[in-house]
Amino acid sequence: MNILIIPEDFRKDQYILKPLFTRLFRSIGKPRVRVEICLDPLLGGVGEALKSERIEEIIRKHEGMTDIFILCVDRDGNEGRRQRLDQIEGEFGDIRVFLAENAWEEIETWVLAGLNLPTDWNWRTVRSEVHVKEIYFEPLVAQRGLSDAPGGGRKPLGEEASRRIDAIRRKCPEDFDALARRLEAAV
Repeated sequence: MNILIIPEDFRKDQYILKPLFTRLFRSIGKPRVRVEICLDPLLGGVGEALKSERIEEIIRKHEGMTDIFILCVDRDGNEGRRQRLDQIEGEFGDIRVFLAENAWEEIETWVLAGLNLPTDWNWRTVRSEVHVKEIYFEPLVAQRGLSDAPGGGRKPLGEEASRRIDAIRRKCPEDFDALARRLEAAV
């Protein structure tokens, strides 16, 4: 089974999404799934990732080689983002498995959910922060001395967090776990 993850910007998100989804599929009984990140085209941001014509371009390029398409974007405090994702799913999900999810609030939140955080951090506060990348993720990267690691620390932290996929599902029920349950139903 071939899975294509479509991030809003693969340059850093690939280091989070590939290990998380590889481990997620393993945890739902699909260890032989091939998870790929869409590297062409570079969407470069959520605005481009939510354009139907860009999604259509990606699907056309990968149709026939992909069993499941998964669009992953940040919520960025936009409460209406889920509605747009539902529209996109409606456009592209009729003849293929196409799922879309927005991380609450940023994809880096999923990584933080799978890590042992500093003892003075409160998970509810972390989870509710719109700018979680700047307020929590980047300081943790610096604290661990990972700023020069691939993806600005995302590769080692993404791999570490992926080993605790159950914690991510439990701590991120509205987004990551909701997507995981839909993927379980699809496979």
